[in-house]
Amino acid sequence: MNTSPIREILIRAGVVPVLTVERAGDARPLAEALRTGGLTALEVTLRTPVAFDVIRTMKSVENVIIGAGTVLTAADVERACEAGADFIVTPGLSRSTVEAARRLGVPILPGVTTPTEIMTGLDLGLDTFKFFPAEPSGGLTMLAAFEGPFQAVRFCPTGGIRHDQAASYLARPNVLAVGGGWIAPADLIKASSWAEIVRLAGDAAALRNR
Repeated sequence: MNTSPIREILIRAGVVPVLTVERAGDARPLAEALRTGGLTALEVTLRTPVAFDVIRTMKSVENVIIGAGTVLTAADVERACEAGADFIVTPGLSRSTVEAARRLGVPILPGVTTPTEIMTGLDLGLDTFKFFPAEPSGGLTMLAAFEGPFQAVRFCPTGGIRHDQAASYLARPNVLAVGGGWIAPADLIKASSWAEIVRLAGDAAALRNR
């Protein structure tokens, strides 16, 4: 059976840093620090005015793939693709964003929390989702509950996950990767603490091999 493009991205990534970048000038050194630490699939959230510029700059860094996160509308999908995003991540599930991504040929990882949302996604032809917000929505217990009825579905949990919890998430059979902001928190980015981000990225990358 063929693996979908979004599953291939998540399987290779294992851990996806979720990045909120306030200054476009931080884009290149941040991407290089994360790559040096061993993480090469990066999610840039569309939560700042410079997010699309950040995506464009990070795309020029070799051997990384860039996702656009916090994508809310079909217009966001289009702008993210114009900026060069390799994949799309949404906090929830909407037909318009899924259809826009499909039309533009870009993999999408929609957010879900409930069985109803998963079933709606299945009706749209999807089988891989972001479980968001993971910790407030039941975390590992909820993922275990999803295994029975949704045996073919896979997840990338994100939201409130700490480094010391990530390995437990990755150990679940229905989890392909885990996402989190702990790898490059906003305060370290603002302080240009690239060496510390390299260290945190290295610690996160090591989780894939446990």
